[in-house]
Amino acid sequence: MTTRLLLLIAGGLAALFASIAVAVTIGPADISTADVWAAVTAHLGLGESTLPPLRDGIVWNLRMPRTLLAAVCGAGLALCGAVMQSLLRNPLADPFVLGVSSGASTGAVAVVVLGVGGGAVSLSAGAFIGALLSFGLVLALSHSLGGSTDRVVLSGVAAMQLFSALTSFTVLTSADADTTRAVLFWLLGSLTGAGWTDVLLCAVVLAAVLLVCLGHARTLDAFAFGEEAAAALGVRVARTRLVLLCATALLTATLVSSAGAIGFVGLVLPHATRALTGSGHARLLPVTALAGAIFLVWVDTAARTVIDPQEVPVGVVTSLIGVPAFVAVLYRGRRKT
Repeated sequence: MTTRLLLLIAGGLAALFASIAVAVTIGPADISTADVWAAVTAHLGLGESTLPPLRDGIVWNLRMPRTLLAAVCGAGLALCGAVMQSLLRNPLADPFVLGVSSGASTGAVAVVVLGVGGGAVSLSAGAFIGALLSFGLVLALSHSLGGSTDRVVLSGVAAMQLFSALTSFTVLTSADADTTRAVLFWLLGSLTGAGWTDVLLCAVVLAAVLLVCLGHARTLDAFAFGEEAAAALGVRVARTRLVLLCATALLTATLVSSAGAIGFVGLVLPHATRALTGSGHARLLPVTALAGAIFLVWVDTAARTVIDPQEVPVGVVTSLIGVPAFVAVLYRGRRKT
């Protein structure tokens, strides 16, 4: 590991911890960083809590799990975007190109609007099942078409359109006004109601997928020269692509089932991070994950406070920030060519 990479990771971790500590203090209730420290150390068994139960509950049960889930979702979406763009050799690829997000939306709507599962299946579980069904359809369709990279992308686009249409049809024909509003808010990305179970589940899946992707970092470098060149270098192209597609789809499905569809994180952050790290994936992947975590912590903080007491869907804020940022990245790349 080079000195520059160590400095980037150390600086990123310091910025992430500082962002989380400050973001938890921002909100209607007056909470200081000392209060945050006291609540965290008390719940970790490292000291006695000096906070009243109400303030302790605001920190530990409301703001801390929400902020941590934002960090995990940001890291995961950015990581998936970096892997997808390299694997599919498409700069516009992001975690939702395989139709996973649309499938999750259909699954969630089926549970909330149609009552699928009879109350035994939660919204998150329905979203997760829908995401896996969509990804399974993409794999089957792309395999039947030859399994090349462009066929995977086109199959993902077809699945995305199919499940988006099913979601819209279900909402428009079966939901009342209140349910439609709630479903649309979730579809645009929301961290409201985040709990420690969501944080733990998403963090475990993120850690596992990050290890898998880092283990394939040199292979992803080889994919930059094309599949034929990668095969000539000894890479088992089909197996590697299947493993990484399944890993990123699993991570995306887990994140979407907990936080809804949050766009542009996986599309923009990898492009911005390459300016710091270069294209080597051993450097790019961990730094991109840290950048995504910091970015979504502050986006969520803005989403829940900028028009307080109302809340803006996180996906709306990421799009408002992501579009001009993506255009700036495109112009920067254009000047280099």
